[in-house]
Amino acid sequence: MTIDLPLIWAGLIAVAVLMYVILDGFDLGIGILFPAIRKPAHRDVMVNTVAPFWDGNETWLVLGGGGLFAVFPLAYSLLMTAFYVPLIVMLLALIFRGVAFEFRFRDPRHTRLWDFSFMAGSIVATFAQGVVLGGFIGGIETAGRAYTGGWYDWLTPFSLLTGLALVAGYGLLGACWLIMKTEGELQARAFHLAWPFFGAVLVAVAGVSLWTPLLHAEIAARWFTWPNIAILSPVPLLVAALALALARALRRRYEYQPFLIALGMFALSYIGLGISLFPSIVPPSVTIWDAAAPPVSQGFLLIGALVLLPVILGYTGYVYWIFRGKNRDGEGYHEH
Repeated sequence: MTIDLPLIWAGLIAVAVLMYVILDGFDLGIGILFPAIRKPAHRDVMVNTVAPFWDGNETWLVLGGGGLFAVFPLAYSLLMTAFYVPLIVMLLALIFRGVAFEFRFRDPRHTRLWDFSFMAGSIVATFAQGVVLGGFIGGIETAGRAYTGGWYDWLTPFSLLTGLALVAGYGLLGACWLIMKTEGELQARAFHLAWPFFGAVLVAVAGVSLWTPLLHAEIAARWFTWPNIAILSPVPLLVAALALALARALRRRYEYQPFLIALGMFALSYIGLGISLFPSIVPPSVTIWDAAAPPVSQGFLLIGALVLLPVILGYTGYVYWIFRGKNRDGEGYHEH
């Protein structure tokens, strides 16, 4: 039996990207919520809920990007060229945000500046990620092994919509995380904030889902022709069911279910995106097999990945277990 190494690697990178989205998504969401939370003590608690996790969460971004570079070098070259501007903006925003994470506790005289850096870095990084997603779905102009598009082809109405959609989605994850990790006045505020972000996510998911098939006839045919429409219908139906479950959980003031349900909505939306684009790794014309490195390189790197992945999963799970439970005023990972 022949092992399809490009398919295995595509699955591993897809999982790494999903892990980044759902893990780093909620801590970026904390920064997105900052403008709506004014009390310094509440902001301290918000940061402390994610302080033990945020840098580890970004490991998945490094794994996804590094895997793409090593195993699909053609795709890496095309995507980095096409999205150079928003990716640089994203990285700069993450740098400012990371610095603010540490300095807001160590430099109390400039807390307002660090709070702004944390908030702006979170919003800008999230929006840039969403713009890249929209540009990726919209397609990249290539000829042979070269990018032939323009410097700002990524900037379209659709990519702006996906940018705003991701801000809403991460904001919802952040609110649901605070519901799970806090109590009292801050938790009540998080319940209140979850509703508008939830509504924005529903509108965004509907808009992106309807707009995406209009961008590519192949995607429309994949979703709306028989028997595919019957085979794939569980995905949008499950998203709708989870949306109803999330509304119920928020209304009944459940503490843990909202975050888990929101993660499920993200995962299903991601699966739907994969269904739409597979097997393209640079839509619409470059497949995972077109972009793959030589089999010897893929096999060698796969051995390393199979050793590394359990380690990453192990320490990630351990950290989340150690820092489980509620965060309260005056308690946290950082010391004042």
